[in-house]
Amino acid sequence: METGAITQYVDVAQIVLYMFWAFFAGLIFYLVREGHREGYPLDNGRDEGGPKQTGWPIPEPKVYKLANGREVLAPDVNRLDSTYSAQPTHGWLGAPLEPVGDPLLAGVGPGAWAARADEPDLYHGNHIKIVPLRIAADHGVMSQDVDPRGLPVYGADKQLAGTVKDLWIDRAEMMFRYLEVSLTGGQTVLLPMTFSRIKSKGVFVGAILAGQFANVPKTKSMEQITLLEEEKITAYYGAGTLYATPERQEPMF
Repeated sequence: METGAITQYVDVAQIVLYMFWAFFAGLIFYLVREGHREGYPLDNGRDEGGPKQTGWPIPEPKVYKLANGREVLAPDVNRLDSTYSAQPTHGWLGAPLEPVGDPLLAGVGPGAWAARADEPDLYHGNHIKIVPLRIAADHGVMSQDVDPRGLPVYGADKQLAGTVKDLWIDRAEMMFRYLEVSLTGGQTVLLPMTFSRIKSKGVFVGAILAGQFANVPKTKSMEQITLLEEEKITAYYGAGTLYATPERQEPMF
């Protein structure tokens, strides 16, 4: 037998190769299990609710300590990812979901949202990032820009929805995130800046109609907004890009 041979058919190099294969397979197994901590692919895509074990073994939960002192468990099998009101258009798994009830609140399609923490986003020093200008009095609108406060807000149907009452600023990113709109019916809702077009004559919104502003999800406080509230508010306007009118669901040509 040659140098390194253990038997006539097995040698040291062959054993090392097999050990490497076993190590590499174990590494892949470990990495795939760790990838399940963020939810993929624990949900079968059909049922509502939190993560579900589907085939691949899920690692034991770990506690992650965030900078603000909050602790997060991952994976959290009791977490409710989201809720939606819809039914599949066909019987096969993965079929598109069709909204049931108010499509802007159904939580599907462009209106889908994730169950983020129901706490405000924080930045350095544990200060709340997004607040209205009446709280962040040291910020303001640049003189060369249009100050939307007091301007009328129009929906996609060109009808008056309300008036801009205030702006909400992200103090960490130094940019405006929301317009606070006082509706004609007396309610107050938030309008994401990305869904608005500010002009000297008013603020124009193409995502939803004037009458649909009344159902925009509300915040618990008018001085701060939580991550979950941001998800739901933005999802409402996103849903309007497809579901605000029946015509938007039809083919373009």
